Amino acid sequence: MYTYEELKNFVDHCPRCPLSGTRNHSVMGKGSLDARMMFIAEAPGYNEDRDGVPFTGPSGTVFDELLAEIGLRRQDIYLTNIVKCHPPKNRDPLPEEQEACIAYLKYETLLIRPQIMVCLGRIAAQRIIRPDYRITREHGTFLFRKNTWLTAVYHPSAILRDPAKLEEAKEDFRKIQEKYREL
Repeated sequence: MYTYEELKNFVDHCPRCPLSGTRNHSVMGKGSLDARMMFIAEAPGYNEDRDGVPFTGPSGTVFDELLAEIGLRRQDIYLTNIVKCHPPKNRDPLPEEQEACIAYLKYETLLIRPQIMVCLGRIAAQRIIRPDYRITREHGTFLFRKNTWLTAVYHPSAILRDPAKLEEAKEDFRKIQEKYREL
């Protein structure tokens, strides 16, 4: 089993797909290594590629506000992406790019051993929960698999594009808080 530092080193020097040739920084997950809750998005955006940190910029602000609504901070959770390098023009990560990075996410999950995994957005939900997951219909619902509660919520960037989703997202985060307290 690798340590977090060893895994980060692999990610920082990863050549597994063409995204490694266009990145400024790889973006390893960040947060508490003892977290009971892991949030997983699809891939780093422009700001994350620049900073080397998940969820900086406007999406990060929305995410932090949603966490604060339920009394959590980034230090209380672990936040990561399926793909560790920024896809050009913020496009969705391709299946082969996801496949190249999925081992890193599996190792992160083994290191953290979360009780709750929250997928941020459709891409993450379809990779982690199931390929036909419908975020607009199923967000905020829980599924128990392999000793872990799984759910998905709207990606913060979707809320920025459609502010009407904010109230639904807040409700989903309240459901996450309830599940967190149950455990």
